[in-house]
Amino acid sequence: MSVSTATPATMGSDDRFPAPVYAETVLAPGFLHGQKYLVGHLLRLHRAHATMLAEQGLLDAAQATALFKALDKVEATFAAMTAPVAYTGEFEDLFFYIEKLIAADIAAQKVDPDVAGRLHTGRSRNDIDHTLFKMALRERLDTLGTAVLDLVDTLIARADAGTIILAYTHGQPAQPSTYGHYLGAVIETLLRDFNRLMEARAVVDRSPLGAAAITTTGFPLDRQRVADLLGFPVILRNSYGCIAGADYTAATYGAIKLMALSLGRFAQDMAYWTAYEVGQLRFSDGFVQISSIMPQKRNPVPVEHMRLLASLTAGHADAVLLALHNTPFIDMNDNEHEVHGAGYEAFATAHRVLALMAGVVRSAEINSRRVRANIEASYATITELADSLVREESLPFSKAHHIAATLARHMQASGETLSNVPYQTFARIFAETAGREPTFDEATFRRVTTPEHFVAVRKLPGGPAPEAMAESLAIYTGEAADARAVIAAHRARDAASKELLADAMATLMTTATGA
Repeated sequence: MSVSTATPATMGSDDRFPAPVYAETVLAPGFLHGQKYLVGHLLRLHRAHATMLAEQGLLDAAQATALFKALDKVEATFAAMTAPVAYTGEFEDLFFYIEKLIAADIAAQKVDPDVAGRLHTGRSRNDIDHTLFKMALRERLDTLGTAVLDLVDTLIARADAGTIILAYTHGQPAQPSTYGHYLGAVIETLLRDFNRLMEARAVVDRSPLGAAAITTTGFPLDRQRVADLLGFPVILRNSYGCIAGADYTAATYGAIKLMALSLGRFAQDMAYWTAYEVGQLRFSDGFVQISSIMPQKRNPVPVEHMRLLASLTAGHADAVLLALHNTPFIDMNDNEHEVHGAGYEAFATAHRVLALMAGVVRSAEINSRRVRANIEASYATITELADSLVREESLPFSKAHHIAATLARHMQASGETLSNVPYQTFARIFAETAGREPTFDEATFRRVTTPEHFVAVRKLPGGPAPEAMAESLAIYTGEAADARAVIAAHRARDAASKELLADAMATLMTTATGA
């Protein structure tokens, strides 16, 4: 089977379709998009539809077999191509181009040429296109979900519950925590992002085939059978909604945008933590670029690329969502090839940021010396002093908070810290507020203001204490394993549907040959 070699000269004029500028700006890019992303899905769809037509008595086994052979020939033709077919205007789009290739092979088989046209019984490019877009999206959603879980696994492996960090609120030092506790928050967010991606996939994973143009057809098609042959668990019931509903696209890119926002915020924290003035996170040398003029610089620029890629991912997703904004609830090109091609860029940049982030996290280390210095300088453990005064001195929290705040102001003025401020200063402030001497001694005062004690007593579920973190990490590990099982089930169903289609085709071909 030869590939079309027609030239653009075969295109029409402004008075004959296709107008050259329309072909150049719309039809040619769509033709290339179809070849790049949809050929395999379209041939699979054709085989499933032909199988169902034969099972429903709308084709005989010999006709179906001729179509299967033609589709095999078309598939081989595309597999042998070293470059995409150029758009010439001879055919409106890839669908009609492939239809012509099928017809040519049917003729070469010396079969009734009308058989090629019978393949289109009871369907439209409308339901075909949305099915193709959904097949492409569900595949990409599974692959992206896997990449999210790869990052989750990396974070779990790096979530050391014993490594102290300084947590910030409003950009200011707040309280000691652990690296594992911080990463646990990111892990939980990413697992929710994964769930949103899979919820979007469930919206995608409903077959629109059989809706035809918008109202179904009078032919006795078996919509569920075609869905089964293509790996869709169910049909999308209302035929109008099959064609007009763009929520499967919006759900997909809405979920991707939310994930991109999560990744960008994590990247921004890394940028802050690696800043010289904070310095509690250190990238390995493989992720540090030097200055061309300043020899002392260690520039952790991959964090800037992570932040950029996350923003680009959100931007690509936004482009799709904006394209759908205020569109009519009908069949319209705003949810077809052009917008889906643009949307695939969101998947591509998301994969890049996920891979880069996993690589950085695997080798990044907490600079414990700087953490200790920052905790000391910011009095970040003083919350626990107030809490201990409530527990051990039976003070109301308002008085305990006042004592701790007064002590903090004293240290800010004197330059002292909780490790070297005289115990007598604390005792004096306590007595002035409580009207009595404190009962716990200097050793107790020093102990309750260490970051280790601060973390150790925060044992509630979800807290940073080692036992709480061990419980959390076990939960995250189980949820990540369950999530991978979801992806595996999707892929198993798709593989099973391909086997189901192959078996059904083999049965029809056997019937045709009388074997």
